[in-house]
Amino acid sequence: MRIFRHLISWALALFLIAMFIQSTIAPLPDPPEGSVKLFDAPGQNIVFQTIAERSGVSLFEPAGRFVIAIIELVAAFFLLLPFSRRFGAALSALVCGAAIGFHLSPWLGRNIPVSLDPANTATDGGQLFMLSILMLVASLLVMVVHPGRIRG
Repeated sequence: MRIFRHLISWALALFLIAMFIQSTIAPLPDPPEGSVKLFDAPGQNIVFQTIAERSGVSLFEPAGRFVIAIIELVAAFFLLLPFSRRFGAALSALVCGAAIGFHLSPWLGRNIPVSLDPANTATDGGQLFMLSILMLVASLLVMVVHPGRIRG
């Protein structure tokens, strides 16, 4: 049973790490425009620019975006190390919970625009919102499933 818990813990942790790395530094080729937190030009990240415009708080883009990206990378690092995985999962759950909160607020909404161009009204159909929920569930599962130390 302990081996099964380790395998599930690793699978969930690797999923979360991959999602955080992809959204912050995008190692895969041709990331969608406006979706890479650390390398988008100021004012070009779709999510954070939308929040900044709708909330009237200009601090969200680019400062908030960089802070969130660093927190996500720290969470990914802690998820990678088995002895700190629960802490990384808790940090991940906080980030994902905040993302869900913004998706449920009027500042962002569940459907994210696919472009900052006002003439383009296409949205992602709620895919980013669903990914946030999936990542929150994975984070919570890591906290429950990850086996603790063997007490001797």
